[in-house]
Amino acid sequence: MDPIAAMWEELVVKATAKVDKNDFLRYLPNVCVPKAASPAEDPLAAIETFDRPGPWDRTMLELEVENPRAGVVEGEPARKKVVLFSGNDYLNLSTHPAVRQASAKAALVYGMGPRSSSMVSGHTDYHRLLEQALADLTKKEACLITPTGFAANTALLAALGNIASLTCVGRRPANHEKIAIFSDALNHASIIDGLRMAERHQEANVFVYRHNDMKHLDE
Repeated sequence: MDPIAAMWEELVVKATAKVDKNDFLRYLPNVCVPKAASPAEDPLAAIETFDRPGPWDRTMLELEVENPRAGVVEGEPARKKVVLFSGNDYLNLSTHPAVRQASAKAALVYGMGPRSSSMVSGHTDYHRLLEQALADLTKKEACLITPTGFAANTALLAALGNIASLTCVGRRPANHEKIAIFSDALNHASIIDGLRMAERHQEANVFVYRHNDMKHLDE
């Protein structure tokens, strides 16, 4: 095994043992969601699937936006056609008929809307089923879903920044015991916020290097 990988393996095993010994593990309570009153005949019972792209696949990628130059510059149209590259719906699944049907069916049967945060009473048995399905799909032991990618990044980096506290219970970790995190200066805001949270606990050393500057990183 690679020396660095072996070092990480030893650190994780040691930290996990400390977590278990000190009873730091907390499990999210599963709220069993009852079925809401539903119509006698469910028009969305049959979910159709598709094996090839359809006309819906670009409905949220090729859009028209208001043209700020209209009325100011002669001849400018009121709207402009654009191709959207800034959204998170990379596969345009939000408008796929199967996804829309499944979402509507779930709302009809189980209701909708946030009940609470996951730590309180917002983690339902259906969240757990989704997590287990994703874990099985990726062949992992477990999975934790978050409401957004932003939340996932901040939570992950904050957790990484607290690794040292698991192996140094009851005292501040020495500098050589702190985890080191190297981050590109132009990383996403979610990563920057996560690093700030890690630094706030004074249990991680964060090094920010100039964008794509490997020489600066080596220094």
